[in-house]
Amino acid sequence: MTKQSVICIVGPTASGKTALSIALAKQYNAEIVSADSMQIYRGLDIGTAKPSLMEQDGVTHHMLSIVSPFEDYSVARFVEEAERVISDIHARGKLPIIVGGTGLYIDSLMRGATFAAQVQDENYRAEMEAFACENGNHALHGKLCEIDPVQASRLHENDVKRVIRALEVYHTTGKCLSEHNARTADLPQKYNACWLGLTYENRQILYDRIDRRVDQMIEDGLLSELKEIQKQGISRDATAMQAIGYKELWDVPFGEPIEVATARLKQATRRYAKRQLTWFRRNEKIHWLTVDQTENFDSLLRESTNFIQNCDIM
Repeated sequence: MTKQSVICIVGPTASGKTALSIALAKQYNAEIVSADSMQIYRGLDIGTAKPSLMEQDGVTHHMLSIVSPFEDYSVARFVEEAERVISDIHARGKLPIIVGGTGLYIDSLMRGATFAAQVQDENYRAEMEAFACENGNHALHGKLCEIDPVQASRLHENDVKRVIRALEVYHTTGKCLSEHNARTADLPQKYNACWLGLTYENRQILYDRIDRRVDQMIEDGLLSELKEIQKQGISRDATAMQAIGYKELWDVPFGEPIEVATARLKQATRRYAKRQLTWFRRNEKIHWLTVDQTENFDSLLRESTNFIQNCDIM
């Protein structure tokens, strides 16, 4: 059976994935499938750097604003829904471009992995939620540190939903979620994928871009966006509120100085970008485009096009 072809554009936050993906989509009569674990939420627009309709510039985008921020969302659900989108795009004679910085989502999609998708124990989940309420998030996270330190290192203690999910997988299967993830990495690729990655030789240039983006988000109304979500009664521990930008600013409406929260947000985003690069560097199929070593955007687009033409996906 012939594999469906896709283009994957990955890289750290603020590296320029959106602009490149839209330019390539116009060139190849393609549609974009977002692979961002937070852009799926409605109302989380500024803080997730979700492309506006103007930025989308007429290119069809999928997997944006598809669920309520009150709703939990899993990688298994993403894979299932994104696979249907990709099949539909191909059925209409177009090419899907997968774009995002959530490495687990992209890697799982490319392998068609729905690891532990059916593993659930609602009673155990309720027990862990009660434990967290009584003993605190730190104690709950400590439970995960004991059984799966690898996964625990990837999750903030306030990301209660995902911490409980990791505990639930171990409770029901006897295997760590990090083991499931590792097994996913060994699965064969489901799609005929052409991989492009954006990086920076001078990391400080990327960090400066991140700082400017955060300043722009604040100017564009990120705090007002957060306040509006808080007014709806969302919990601080909701999965959607673990998005970088929202959890760092959470206490500002309650009196924390905006300058302190903004500095914390910039630092958290820089650290996230570093983790993203570490994740994607493991993928030997990625053709890396060094943005700060490229003369201009036209040159970047030309190099991308040349590589795609040699990928044998068209």
